[in-house]
Amino acid sequence: MKILLKGGSAEITEKKSRFIATVSLVRSAQEANEMIAALRKQYWDARHNCSAMIIGERGEFSRCSDDGEPAGTAGRPMLAVLSGAGITNICVVVTRYFGGVLLGTGGLVRAYSRAVQEGLNACTVADSIDGFRLRVRTDYNGIGKLQYVLGQRGLPVTDTAYTDMVEIETMVPAESLGSLKSEITEKTNAKALFIAEEALRYAISEGQPVILGEEYTSML
Repeated sequence: MKILLKGGSAEITEKKSRFIATVSLVRSAQEANEMIAALRKQYWDARHNCSAMIIGERGEFSRCSDDGEPAGTAGRPMLAVLSGAGITNICVVVTRYFGGVLLGTGGLVRAYSRAVQEGLNACTVADSIDGFRLRVRTDYNGIGKLQYVLGQRGLPVTDTAYTDMVEIETMVPAESLGSLKSEITEKTNAKALFIAEEALRYAISEGQPVILGEEYTSML
């Protein structure tokens, strides 16, 4: 699943009505409800504060609200955009200031959907990866081979230490760990040593790994 590394907001205008989308990371329905309540308070003078949320390791919990809009014209289309983006542990609230012109059911669906999409465009989204932080030690003759293997696999080098030996640290998806270690052993003629191996969850943002903390663990 994809996760939200950084929330965001965006505003669109449709026939004089303002639609303000606010997107945030949440790890429970309670956190989502607190977010919705806070935005209702912030935008107390708005006509509607519609919402949608998807929570859980595999997005198993979802909920949406039309908040007074005609049934099925706001919450459900908003939820469909989130689901289509494949993002979990996320809540979006679209605040509407009525501009005096009725949009009709089709117009409302399009406006709320577009507001959510623009809100997502303002966020930082990444794939959540279950993997390992792997630290490898080799001699100076093996460093080039090790760097080549990691480069071919597109794995980041997160740390390098030079002493009488060289130690390189990388992040590797769990399903690739076994084959990576076998390839490193083969390419370095078994001279490389695997000195640390730590299970963790991480994401890649702008080409760099980001270790994910407990805020990305769902608590329904």
